[in-house]
Amino acid sequence: MVLLQIMHELSDQGLEEIAAFLAVLDSGGFAPAARGMGRDASVLSRRVSALERRLGVRLLERTTRRVTPTEAGRRFADRARMALTLLADAEREAADAGAVPQGTLRLSLPEAFGRLWVAPLLFDFLTAFPGVRIEAFYSDRFVDLVGEGFDLAIRIGRLPDSSLVARRLMVDRRLICAAPSYLAQRGMPREPADLAGHDALLFALFASPSEWRFARGRERARVRVSGPLLTDNAESLLHAAVAGKGLMMCSEWLAGRELADGRLVPVLPDWTVEGGARVDMNSDADGETAIHLVRPSGRFIAGKTRAFADWITERLSPPP
Repeated sequence: MVLLQIMHELSDQGLEEIAAFLAVLDSGGFAPAARGMGRDASVLSRRVSALERRLGVRLLERTTRRVTPTEAGRRFADRARMALTLLADAEREAADAGAVPQGTLRLSLPEAFGRLWVAPLLFDFLTAFPGVRIEAFYSDRFVDLVGEGFDLAIRIGRLPDSSLVARRLMVDRRLICAAPSYLAQRGMPREPADLAGHDALLFALFASPSEWRFARGRERARVRVSGPLLTDNAESLLHAAVAGKGLMMCSEWLAGRELADGRLVPVLPDWTVEGGARVDMNSDADGETAIHLVRPSGRFIAGKTRAFADWITERLSPPP
């Protein structure tokens, strides 16, 4: 009922009054606004005056040389522009919903996660949406979505405060694992402190690669580790772990297949791994991290962007 009342009050005449007010404000005067709208300046003046009478407040200060908004006029203009923008977005979004998604979709994807779990799915998406062309870039670099023209990105870790709109895809759980051959030779660690005597395979993009942190109930443990390999490439760590070169801290999604077929086995499974926040997430605090799909915060979402966001969310459920 409230919406119907608003629509009744904002008749065509009311919208024309608002349009005249904004045109005069943007143009700096009645004459230039009239030229831009192809109307007579006296018509615009009458409409603005009618709007002021209806609202019961002066919106413009008029002199012979210029017009300037009052404080009430500035506030009303800001709200009116916002409302008109939202209305235009609603119309575009409704029209876009009935259209076939099309155009170029630019994606920023984490290197290992993107190659392992997203890249094999892109061909299915292109088949389902032949009007869309994908530009996919795989990198662990923290990209500027707006500045670099990306429509969507997948990010791992804690999201810093920003104007991006985020959709949570899954929890990013960490674990310690190793090959059976390595454990047969060096023994299975029973407590976090035992890790100090083992070879560790270190991921350089963690905030503290050589400090592994654990929790079990109220217990907390921090262990300094070292080993034969430090790299910023997660897949090379995985290959080294499968080859029996040491213990690896990693996400479940990275080693999921190897854990499932027995090429790797979990170590200290009764402890929660808390270390391993990524440097590019600007945080090394303990606790749960996640994988998010993020996009710029523009209100209108193109059909291609919405289609991919919904599609990849479905395809990654349940999580790898």
